[in-house]
Amino acid sequence: MKKLILLFALLAGGFFSQMTDAQVSVHINISSQPIWGPVGYDYVDYYYIPDIEAYYYVPKHRFIYLEGNRWVSRAALPPRYHDFDLYKVDKVVINEPEPYLHHDVYKAKYISYRGRHDQAVIRDSHDQRYYVIKDHPEHKHWKEEQKGRGHKQKEDGNDQHGDRR
Repeated sequence: MKKLILLFALLAGGFFSQMTDAQVSVHINISSQPIWGPVGYDYVDYYYIPDIEAYYYVPKHRFIYLEGNRWVSRAALPPRYHDFDLYKVDKVVINEPEPYLHHDVYKAKYISYRGRHDQAVIRDSHDQRYYVIKDHPEHKHWKEEQKGRGHKQKEDGNDQHGDRR
């Protein structure tokens, strides 16, 4: 009987441990986000840009837009958008796979975002979590500060960056 109770306790402990691990899992990709992206998001898969009906895939830094009747993925927007200012238009965060395959849904859902120009962007943010982005205006100062902190901690023998490098 004791063996049965012990076995049950071990199995239950393993099950609850796995549940806890799953609940603690956090995804963050702030450093991959472009500085023209909207503030307030620790993780982003896609931005939908209603003004031009295009998407931006953050992990691969690619724009996805219609060319003729097919979706293409490119590092830059096509020449027809050469005057388009990504800093000035509202973007919608979409964390679902390949949202452009359901473009009609997103187009209808976010039609009211077209022509809106009131969204705060990462470049203008003074939130220090965005300083990790290499193109942020404060990145250089942040990087120097991080080096200084690491150097000081190493001198004290308390380098605490082991998990973050």
